[in-house]
Amino acid sequence: MSLRSFIGIVASPRPRVGKTFIARLLADFHLYNGRDVAAYDLNAPDDALTQFLPAHAVSASIAEVRGQMALFDALVREDSAYKIVDVGAEAFERFFLLARDIGFAGEARKRGMAPVVFYVASPDAPSVDGYAALARLFPEAVLVPVHNEHLGPAQYRDRFPPHGKGSALLHVPALAPGLRRMAEQKPFSFLEASGVAMPDAPRDAPLEMQRWLRKVFLEMRELELRVLMADLQSSLNVSS
Repeated sequence: MSLRSFIGIVASPRPRVGKTFIARLLADFHLYNGRDVAAYDLNAPDDALTQFLPAHAVSASIAEVRGQMALFDALVREDSAYKIVDVGAEAFERFFLLARDIGFAGEARKRGMAPVVFYVASPDAPSVDGYAALARLFPEAVLVPVHNEHLGPAQYRDRFPPHGKGSALLHVPALAPGLRRMAEQKPFSFLEASGVAMPDAPRDAPLEMQRWLRKVFLEMRELELRVLMADLQSSLNVSS
């Protein structure tokens, strides 16, 4: 079946690496492209994503079976929404083991959805080991290493090779300090901030945000096209 939508799984086994920041950007990327977004926040008790995006994100829990079933059923529901999951460090191992045990990736693809893991990389050993473990656990998965420039230079990125058909490194440039402080307000939309002047923000803040978003969205769009083309090529190879 050809792909109709993506399920973006933003994850890291390490705290404070900008994971929710990336999930917010991914949500705004889909909204910018006129798509419905349904986001799920696995960051209890902080629930940061729901605070930033109250109109599009809800809190979720996989501590008990009922919550597990509700989340994974919602992710593969055949509707118009592009799904996003913000997997907190505490939920990291349980989420991916559950996904493996229930055959989540296969079920999603049967319904025309492509799960893509956006792995927010950091130079420490647990992050490197976690990425390698996911590649072993899901050999057919699309694992996208994300370099968040707020964490520093990307000298360590060779430890996170893109994995899966169409995958590529996603580079997110650092925001200027003033814009960064603005983006930490809750609720906050990057799209809205790029279109209107914000209280107590520099006059040129909307233009700066537009330029920064353009770079990020271009990389996301190129990645999306790579995954779609790789899937199409794979389908053609199977049918020939």
